[in-house]
Amino acid sequence: MHLVADPEFWVLLAVVIFAIVVWKPMRRAVVGTLDERAMRIQGELEEARKLRDEAERLLADYRQKEREAEADARAIIAHARDEAERIAAQSARDLEQSLERRQRLAEERIAQAEAKALDEIRAAAVDVAIAAARDVIVSELDERRGAAMLDAAIAALPQRLR
Repeated sequence: MHLVADPEFWVLLAVVIFAIVVWKPMRRAVVGTLDERAMRIQGELEEARKLRDEAERLLADYRQKEREAEADARAIIAHARDEAERIAAQSARDLEQSLERRQRLAEERIAQAEAKALDEIRAAAVDVAIAAARDVIVSELDERRGAAMLDAAIAALPQRLR
């Protein structure tokens, strides 16, 4: 009975009753808040997992695209190299044909120039021979012999024209 008279006992009893009375409604609120927070955290974790999975898929897709782009780049480079070699070979062939054509034209021009020079030399030789023959004929012919030769040449003209 000594406890009933002690004020500390009554304070302790009041605190325990107060805690029990307050704890029941508070417990629901605290547990509800904790449950909500746990559910929110669970949702965030699930969302984070989904985002991580999506990021891994995107990373895998980008790596695949990177490999494909690298393969495409190698193919483009190989094609460009082949095309450049083909163009270089074609250019070399075209250059060789052009040089051959120019050499042929130069040789033809040289041949034409030689033929022209020969014709000019022949014409000059003919002119010199005609002039020399005229001088010889003039010095050795008299009028009688010249008229006889002229008559003979006129008579032979129809036979030579045939």
